[in-house]
Amino acid sequence: MSVFVTGAAGFCGFHVCQLLLRRGIRVVGIDSMSSYYSPSLKQHRVDQLISESAFVFERLDLCDAAALNRTLAAHSCNMIVHLAAQPGVRRSISHPQDYIQANLVGFSNVLEAARNVKLAHLVYASSSSVYGANTKAPFSERDSVDHPVSLYAATKKANELMAHTYSHLYDLPTTGLRFFTVYGPWGRPDMAPWLFTDAIMQGKPINVFNEGKLSRDFTYVEDVAEAVVRVLEKPPTRNPSYDHANPRADQSDAPYRVLNVGNERPVQLMDFIATLESALGKKALLNFQPMQPGDVLRTEADVSALRELISYAPATPIEAGLAKWADWYKSYHGLA
Repeated sequence: MSVFVTGAAGFCGFHVCQLLLRRGIRVVGIDSMSSYYSPSLKQHRVDQLISESAFVFERLDLCDAAALNRTLAAHSCNMIVHLAAQPGVRRSISHPQDYIQANLVGFSNVLEAARNVKLAHLVYASSSSVYGANTKAPFSERDSVDHPVSLYAATKKANELMAHTYSHLYDLPTTGLRFFTVYGPWGRPDMAPWLFTDAIMQGKPINVFNEGKLSRDFTYVEDVAEAVVRVLEKPPTRNPSYDHANPRADQSDAPYRVLNVGNERPVQLMDFIATLESALGKKALLNFQPMQPGDVLRTEADVSALRELISYAPATPIEAGLAKWADWYKSYHGLA
């Protein structure tokens, strides 16, 4: 098996590539190496991967459809893990065109390339942000997700709709994975664990939004990678018994599905900060702020469908995950 991984230099992409390589699977990784956050961090991830003989890296922008088609055809990959995207809820409000290009145009090119080579399975990253203004918890794949509160969330919902169309029209097996607040070693500098850790280590205040009255279903990145790889091995098939008179949001008669990938254990923001302080051995200075546009109060995943499919669900407790994050951060910055 050969797997084509988009966003291979990204946070989740790097960990998925590492796990595939450890399992003896050939990986072709592509990434545009965008400057949204430090390209040097992305290059350090790539440097770790290219030390493996079974890994090939190509620098490629998914908006270049011709280059994407050439690259996919040249490497004869039979599965794709699509993790490339423009991330960031708040940035999507101020830079909407970045999200239209990367998350909609880029994904449409991936779908076209996938159906042209008659792919065995396309697994792609969706997001818990699709649940938007929903307040019923835990979030289930059967819930309506028609009320996004950021453009980022809207693009991820659009990806699920686009994938279903290709599954229906071209028999392309697709699985969308709704990731819930992924964190861990090699994380992104624009996300709370890195921002908070930077500030704590430098003795600077951290911004605590909605006066700290938020909770997130933090999910450790190696658990996420394990779920991705296991799901990859189980492509969906057509369901001739699907009931069109009682449609479900998470399935259809096409070879299509969406699944939550979360920890099932929401953590209050103030508890997260206290656990991070303990892992770092330093106290935080807190700067309480109001709720930010595009934010939601709580996320909590129902992962029963994931567990049923692959006999696995993320389960790393926040104490263990943040301890590993803190160790990596100190080592990466020469602070160990």
